[in-house]
Amino acid sequence: MRVLILGSGGREHAISWKFSQSKRISGLYIAPGNGGTAELGTNLNINPEKEDQVLQACRDNKIDLVFVGPEGPLAAGIVDKIKEAGIAVIGPHQEAAQLESSKAFSKDFMVRNHIPTAESRTFTKASDFESYMKSITHRVVLKKSGLAAGKGVLESTDQEELLHFGKEVLKTDSLVVEEFLEGFEVSFFVLSDGKNYRVLPPCSDYKKAHDNDEGLNTGGMGAICPVPWVTKELYSEIEQSIIKTTMDSLNKEGLNYVGVVYIGVMVTSKGPKVLEYNVRFGDPETQPLLSLIESDFGNIADAMIKGHLDNYTPRVNENNTALGVVIAAEGYPGEYNKSIPVQPIPEDTEDALIFHASTSIDAQGQLVTGGGRCFTSVGIGSDIISAYSAAYRGTKFVNFEGAWFRNDIGKKFYEEA
Repeated sequence: MRVLILGSGGREHAISWKFSQSKRISGLYIAPGNGGTAELGTNLNINPEKEDQVLQACRDNKIDLVFVGPEGPLAAGIVDKIKEAGIAVIGPHQEAAQLESSKAFSKDFMVRNHIPTAESRTFTKASDFESYMKSITHRVVLKKSGLAAGKGVLESTDQEELLHFGKEVLKTDSLVVEEFLEGFEVSFFVLSDGKNYRVLPPCSDYKKAHDNDEGLNTGGMGAICPVPWVTKELYSEIEQSIIKTTMDSLNKEGLNYVGVVYIGVMVTSKGPKVLEYNVRFGDPETQPLLSLIESDFGNIADAMIKGHLDNYTPRVNENNTALGVVIAAEGYPGEYNKSIPVQPIPEDTEDALIFHASTSIDAQGQLVTGGGRCFTSVGIGSDIISAYSAAYRGTKFVNFEGAWFRNDIGKKFYEEA
């Protein structure tokens, strides 16, 4: 199997890492990839959102399977074009991709299928939004309907800040106003073959920039897998009321696809409710999640594209915990510099796994940064405490000017352990 992975983040490095271990792989290509994926396969300098470049790369490299990592190419309909070319692909068709690319579309899907979620209203006019905000007394969350790289959400009690954010969004997009839900968040990743599905262990990510969940929203500063607070009873409730209902509804409406369905859940005092859907693996959850997958990733992909997930269950290390800490550039999630030289990362990082995100090798052969979130250090241990320790030991191997990370990833679970 010759595989092409689209994307350049930590998620794509983790996916490439799993595919590189497969006995089924005869060629591994990543477009555009990063400094880490270059050590596992062949990076291709193409734009994953440009269908002509992707299809030419498939032809040139005799690709059998394309795995689409990020949301941009999915929203642009790259999967439809790859399918039309007769190449197997893991990812949603463009209509289903709206579950992520349009929060308004996603909300409508939840409501008409009676999937538990926060009460909400969608606005397209600033005047209507402003009138509504002046009429309510309960706390709300504002969400840009379209893609925003994890930064299109505002939680605030400041009326002026909410109004300014909402009006700015409404200049170019529709705006979803949701009731504020209190509880704890859990991420579920569901593998689908277009009809049948398998649920992977639950994850929890950290969206705020700084310790104690303070600061601006980011694309994610760390994650753990599995989540200690998800008991067997809670898992069963979420599986029945949310996951099964979601997958049955996707089948009923012809929206199911070969790929990954992400379901973000808030566990509230009134039961679990869906916060959002994504149509691909998350970043940074993928890094710790895939670290616990023991099955050959080529076999998982084969079962998905052939529609055999009803007869195939991915094997997961259920005795361990994985924890990931994102190492970011100074200034992130605001303005930050790129092309910052990174000191050589040793091959032996002890008991941590180091995943790159948007790094590259410059003309002088120097590893340099290329984004705001630059690396993820993943630790694996027999419990949350040992995984926490291993992940933070791993951060000492990643050094570049201005590098920083949260110091409390997993701490609330660590303290509960």
